[in-house]
Amino acid sequence: METVSLKNQTVAEFVLLGFYDIPELHFLFFIVFTVVYALIVIGNMLIIVVVISSQRLHTPMYFFLANLSLLEILYTSTVVPKMLEGFLQEAAISVIGCLLQFFIFGSLATAECFLLAVMAYDRYLAICYPLRYPLLMGPRWCLGLVVMAWLSGFMVDGLVVVLMAQLRFCGPNHIDHFYCDFMPLVVLACSDPRVAQVTTFALSVVFLTVPFGLILTSYARIVVAVLRVPAGAGRRKAFSTCSSHLAVVSTFYGTLMVLYIAPSAVHSQLLSKVFALLYTVVTPIFNPVIYTLRNKEVHQALQRLLQIKQVETSG
Repeated sequence: METVSLKNQTVAEFVLLGFYDIPELHFLFFIVFTVVYALIVIGNMLIIVVVISSQRLHTPMYFFLANLSLLEILYTSTVVPKMLEGFLQEAAISVIGCLLQFFIFGSLATAECFLLAVMAYDRYLAICYPLRYPLLMGPRWCLGLVVMAWLSGFMVDGLVVVLMAQLRFCGPNHIDHFYCDFMPLVVLACSDPRVAQVTTFALSVVFLTVPFGLILTSYARIVVAVLRVPAGAGRRKAFSTCSSHLAVVSTFYGTLMVLYIAPSAVHSQLLSKVFALLYTVVTPIFNPVIYTLRNKEVHQALQRLLQIKQVETSG
């Protein structure tokens, strides 16, 4: 299992401890999180299929929503399968595999930070500048914003992984987490991790607070604009459109900021794992629930799609 060089005692693999301190709940957790993971994949995949198949949903808002669903399928799939393995047996992962998992997950999570800001900006333009909105949010601009969000995530976390790859791990090799996160991994390093820690902190401050600030600014302006509208259906519709996005944003950014900008606020590793579950499992399942059950356009498109499938089956 674990190989060690005679001179440097270099660790070849890590063991993810997961929720090792509550083994009596492992089987229950395995069942619950397997069901939740299946719902995340199916729900978000359904959103992507509905958006692609419905001509009425070929708008910037739903283009961004489909990309958000794809992001959440991918980064959940990066973490959850290994967590499920840990409920049944010892979850070992190579050093390279660990860094790769952190890189993919971190890149996708960072990309989601940018994409959520883009979605807030899109709602701001749609509500505050409805007549100019088609020109301001054209197809090329939408595509450019999405590409920028995806590429920025991989560029930012690529720098962090390069710094982490220069660290030396000589034991112990047990990571007190259910996936290869930054802090639980760095504390195992035998070499000085301060450069990686300072760089990660600085990047976290910039790439969490700046998009979050843009989101707050966008919604503050939306609220001001909506309050000018006479009370009635128009005001309720505008607030309803934005409330689902705010629910996802508050959970996602809140947990990330606590864990990466103010980790000292979390006084136990178990609490840190619970916070991590919020953005790895809870937030991704919010997406299909909120946008399918609370959004009439998606709901109607889903009904039309199911009716078409029933007709094709009966025919």
